[in-house]
Amino acid sequence: MADRRQGATPDGGSTSVPAGTHGPGARDAVRLALVIGALGVVFGDIGTSPIYTLQTVFNPSDPHPVPVSTQNVYGVVSLVFWSVMVVVTVTYVLLAMRADNDGEGGIMALITLLRRWSSQQGRRAAVVLAALGIFGASLFFGDSMITPAISVLSAVEGLKVVEPSLESAVVPITAVIIVLLFLVQRRGTAAVGRVFGPIMIAWFTAIGACGITGIADHPGILRALWPSYALSFVFGHFGTAFFALAAVVLAVTGAEALYADMGHFGRRAITRAWLFLVFPACILSYLGQGALILDDPANISSPFFLLVPDWGRWPMVLLATAATVIASQAVITGAYSVTSQAAQLGYLPRLRIAHTSESTIGQIYVPWINWLLMVSVLTLVFAFRSSTALAFAFGMAVTGTITITTLLFFYVARAKWGTPTWLIAIGASVLLFVDLLFVAANLTKLVHGAWLPLLIGLTVFTVMTTWQRGRDLVTAERAREEGPLPEFVEQLRSGELPTLRAPGTAVFLNRGKETAPLAMRANVEHNHVRHDQVVILSIETEPVPRVPAAERLLVDSLGYADDGIIHVTARFGYMETPDVPGTLTMLDPAQTEGPLQLDQASYFLSTIELRRGKSPTMAPWRKRLFIATSYITADAAEYFGLPRDRTVIMGSHIEV
Repeated sequence: MADRRQGATPDGGSTSVPAGTHGPGARDAVRLALVIGALGVVFGDIGTSPIYTLQTVFNPSDPHPVPVSTQNVYGVVSLVFWSVMVVVTVTYVLLAMRADNDGEGGIMALITLLRRWSSQQGRRAAVVLAALGIFGASLFFGDSMITPAISVLSAVEGLKVVEPSLESAVVPITAVIIVLLFLVQRRGTAAVGRVFGPIMIAWFTAIGACGITGIADHPGILRALWPSYALSFVFGHFGTAFFALAAVVLAVTGAEALYADMGHFGRRAITRAWLFLVFPACILSYLGQGALILDDPANISSPFFLLVPDWGRWPMVLLATAATVIASQAVITGAYSVTSQAAQLGYLPRLRIAHTSESTIGQIYVPWINWLLMVSVLTLVFAFRSSTALAFAFGMAVTGTITITTLLFFYVARAKWGTPTWLIAIGASVLLFVDLLFVAANLTKLVHGAWLPLLIGLTVFTVMTTWQRGRDLVTAERAREEGPLPEFVEQLRSGELPTLRAPGTAVFLNRGKETAPLAMRANVEHNHVRHDQVVILSIETEPVPRVPAAERLLVDSLGYADDGIIHVTARFGYMETPDVPGTLTMLDPAQTEGPLQLDQASYFLSTIELRRGKSPTMAPWRKRLFIATSYITADAAEYFGLPRDRTVIMGSHIEV
C-alpha cells in the first residue's frame, strides 16, 4: 500500500496530471484513470475474498461446522452482505477515510494524528491508543504474510475443480508463483501496474456475471439482502452464527487497504470504484454461490468455481490466479510502506530502501522485508497446505486491525472535529460491538491457527516498542557524551579548543542543534582541525507524509555570522527518504555565510557501537533484542545519499 503519488487532488488523493490539461474532458479522464488505478491496487485483497469465504463458512472439517440448510444459507449470505456493508462501506468508506493526515490514510496515519494531538486531548489516553495503533500495524505484518499464501492457494485450488488429478500439484504451483512474485519485487510495480486495473475490471465483471447466472436459477436468494435474515440467524441460532462469524469476516479482508491507499488515489476514486463495481460484483458472487448451495449442498466443496460454466473454468482459474497475485502485490508493497513509515517515526531501525521508479514518488522496495516475507509465506503454504486451513489464521489479523482502526478513528473524530460525545458514543458502541463480535468469534479458533497472527503481531510489537525504548536511551546517553553545541562553538571561537583551518566544506550529520556532533568533537579534540565552512545538519521527520520544498530547510547561524559554522535543519515527511546532497543545494549562499563547496564537500558520520550494560534501563532480554535489531540498520551513507568517496565515519560506543 505504498504511496505512489505525484500531485495532490482536491479530495486528498493524487495523480500525475500533464501540464496544460484542463477542461471537463481532461478532468474526467484523470478521474477515470484514478478509478482504474484504484481497482488495480486497492481492491485485490477484498475482491478475491469470494473465492474462499462461503467455502470456509460451510467447511465440514471446521471444528465448529455450520450445517447446510436453507435457513442457514440465507442467514450466512445475509450476514456476509451486512458485514461488508457495516465494516467496509460504513466504517471505512464513509467514516475512516475522512480522517486523513495530509491526504494519507491507514493506521500509521492515525498514529501520527494521535501523537500530534496528545498534548491537547490528554497525553496518557493518546499514548495508550498509539500503543494500540502500533499493535494494529504489527498485526498488518501478519496480514502481509497470510494474504499471499491464502490468496494464491485459493486460486490455484481451482485446478482441483477443473482437473481433480492435479490436486497434488496445488502446493508446488503455489510455491513457484510466490517465489516468482517476490523475485520480481526489486523491479517495482510500475512496469506491470498499467495492466493491473484492466485485469481487475475483467475479474469483477466475470464474478458479477457468474453471480447473476446463479441468482437467475434461484432468484429467491435475493431475499437474503433483507437484514431480518441476518438478525434472525444471529439471534435465533446464536451458537451457529457466532462460530460462522470467524469465516464471514473473510469477506471484509482487505478493508484496511481502502484506507491505507487513500493517499495515492484519493477518497472519491476509491469510493466510486467500491460503490459502482467492487461492492456489487462481490455481493452478486456471494448471492450466486448461495443459490448454488441451495440447489445442491454438495457444491460447498468449491462454490466459487462451480458457479462458473464448464467452458469457463480454466480461464477463471487463470484470471483468479492473476487477481490473487495482484492482491498479494498490494499487501507486500503495503508492508514496505508501513516499514518505511515506522522507521521514520522511530519504531524500527533505518532499513535500506530502494526507489523503483524515477518518476513516481513512493514506489519502494525494502530488501530485508521482502526476503523475510517470502520465507514466511512459503512456510505458511507448506505448513497449512490449503486455503481453508489458513482461513482460521487470517480472520484474527483482519478483525484485530479493523477493531483498532475503528477505536482510533473515533478518538481522532473527537479530538480533530470536536464531534459531540453522545454521537461518538452511539457510533462507537454500534461499530465496536460488531468488530468485537468478530474478534470474539475468531478467538474460538485460537488453537486452530488464530494464534499465528497474534504471535506475529506480538513479536513485531515487541520489536517496535523495544527499539523505540532503546533508541530513547541511546539518544539520552549520546546527548550526555556530545555536550551542548553552543558551548562547543564558543570554545572554538574563543580559542579554548585550538584548531587549524582546513579549506573546503564539511557537513556533520547530527540529531539536533542542542548537542555537538560526536564526529566533529573528535575531529577537533584529537586532530585539532576544523574546516573553513562547517554545516551541522539535522534531519527531522515530521508527522506528515511530505514537507513542501519551501518549508524544507531552516538555517541557524548559532550566534555568529562570521565563523563559518551554521546549523541546518532539514525537514522531511514520514513518506520521504532524505537526500542530503540534493537538499543542501537548496541553501541560499546568503544564509550560509558564503557559498558552500558542495561538489567537494566532506561528509562526517558518527556511528555508535551498542554494548549491554548493567544499568537497569531495560530487561536483559530486551537489551539483547535491541542490540540484535540494530544489526539490520541500513548503512547511513547510503540511506542519506552521501557520496562514498567523500564520507568519513567516526565511531564510539554506548552501553544500554
